[in-house]
Amino acid sequence: MPDSTKTFSISDLSKEFVVTTRSIRFYEDQGLMKPARRGQTRVYSPQDRIRLKLILRGKRLGFSLAETRRLFDLYDADRSSVKQLQGMLSLIDEKKQHLQQQMEDITVVLMELSSVEIRCKSELKDLN
Repeated sequence: MPDSTKTFSISDLSKEFVVTTRSIRFYEDQGLMKPARRGQTRVYSPQDRIRLKLILRGKRLGFSLAETRRLFDLYDADRSSVKQLQGMLSLIDEKKQHLQQQMEDITVVLMELSSVEIRCKSELKDLN
């Protein structure tokens, strides 16, 4: 079981997730992370660490920071609320549809590129 009393510095998280401290501060400015303060020092909780991990995963999957914030807000509002869960499912469905369209678009572009490649190779062969 994770130690809920463990804390992390900004440099700890920066090194662990290979992101700049500036990026982490930007996520804070966007309201995605809320570290405690000891004077001027930011103190990150295990929850902040998990949020950073989810932010970075979301970015890799194509989620905007606004979409990630919306997911966090839905989750934080009331984890047992039917309305919140339905909102989260709606956002997930929207993202899945968007990604499916992107996959179809990529497939079409790859086919077009392959076709152009074949023609270019054929023309080069004819010129030689």
